Formats: sequence, structure tokens, C-alpha cells
Amino acid sequence: MIKFTIATVTYNAGKTIGRTLESVAAQTYDAVEHLIVDGCSMDNTMAEIHKYVERNTDLRHPHQIVLVREPDNGLYDAMNKAIAQAKGDYIVFMNAGDKFHSENVLAVIAEQLQHYNSSRLPVVVYGETDLVDDEGHFLRHRRLRAPERLASSSFLSGMLVCHQSFYARTDIARVNLYNLDYRFSADYDWCIRLLRCAERRGLAIHNTHLILTDYLAEGVTTRNHRRSLIERLRLMGHHYGWPLALSAHAWFVVRAVIKK
Repeated sequence: MIKFTIATVTYNAGKTIGRTLESVAAQTYDAVEHLIVDGCSMDNTMAEIHKYVERNTDLRHPHQIVLVREPDNGLYDAMNKAIAQAKGDYIVFMNAGDKFHSENVLAVIAEQLQHYNSSRLPVVVYGETDLVDDEGHFLRHRRLRAPERLASSSFLSGMLVCHQSFYARTDIARVNLYNLDYRFSADYDWCIRLLRCAERRGLAIHNTHLILTDYLAEGVTTRNHRRSLIERLRLMGHHYGWPLALSAHAWFVVRAVIKK
């Protein structure tokens, strides 16, 4: 039976973590580890988490909950801690404010994965994303759409798959941790490296053809948009070479220059 680790990284997220916790609790699939990594929040985040833990025992589908509370060196450091401790076959990051699009997302993914040999499971499982506001209300479908066949070269066109709709095989993620040299786009780099690992090993990249996630349309990258774009352009140059990166995304450069 496929086991999923849902990793939720938090810091002072009391206003938005509730709907993420409720969304995880509502999943009908049983083999779930919910790994919460909190960077010593000072607000009511822990109170919300403790209420969630207490309610979990009364659920029809109780999940394993693991709580880690300690200082970290930022978002991606905390996410690396989650990968190191995850016990699931797959890990997906659902941070405060994000939620699953439906209650059976994990059950449907697990059913789809039954068609693969257990020794050759896909490295990446992916799908679509909807954007929601601070209240969790639908805003729009994500502008960038997941391609029918995702490859490492796909990300030359940007982050075509939202991080929260990108499920990674935990064993392979563990040897491809987030690069902490990147402050805003380590997830972009991480996704490319995992896809290339799949391609080198001749392993599958699986399209669920589902909307997997309702994503809170505000985050570290959104709040630091210009610096994020510049960093992402550097990453494109690193992964694809500067001629391709510049020709494919000349507007990144123009935008950065205009805003200087």
C-alpha cells in the first residue's frame, strides 16, 4: 500500500493553518503521515496544531501525525528536515493555507499508482492547481498549465507544475535536497533535478490529469517577486545554458531592468 507523507512547514501561521489541517484530516486515504515542521512559532499556530492532533483520534480515517518543533534556517531548510524524516513512499508539501482540491485526491493517486511495478514507481507524480484567496475561496485556475508529458526541459517555460501538486518519491528526494544557496527558487531547482534524475534512471513521471491542490496565492516568492525572477533566471542559465534561458525568457530580463 502506497504511503504518503504530507509535509507542512509552518512559522506563525495561525491565521491560515486551520484549513490546511482540516483538508488533510478530510482525506479518505488511510496510509498518510502528516509531518508538521514548525520553526518555533510565537502565535497560535501550536494551539491550532494541538486541536488538530486531538481531533485526529476521533476521525474515521485517522492519520499518523509527527510534529517537529525547532529553529531552522528558513523555509527550505525546514523542508529539507521534512524530507529527511519522512516515512512515506511519496512526499508532498502542503503549507499553511494550501489544501487538497478534494477529499479523495490521495486515494485516486494511490489507485493510479497500482499500475506500476512496486520497484519502479514514478519519481514524480503531478497534476493541476487552482488558486484561492486568504479565505480559501476560488480565484482562478493557475495560469501555467501542467503539460501532458512533463520533462526537465518543460521548466524552461517556467514553473509549469505548482510545487504543491508535485509529489516526489521520498527515497530519491532524500538524495536531492533543496539547495539552500537559493532563497526564493530552490523549489524550481529541486523539481528540475528530480525530473532529470527520473530521466537518467529511465523511471516514469506520472500525470494524474487531476486538479490536486488549492494553493494560497500569496507566499515568500510572491512577496519577493522581482528578486525571485532574477534568481530563477540564474537557475535557468545554470540548468539550460544562458542562450536558451535568455531567448526563452527575455521578458524576465526586461522586467528586472525596468524595475531597478
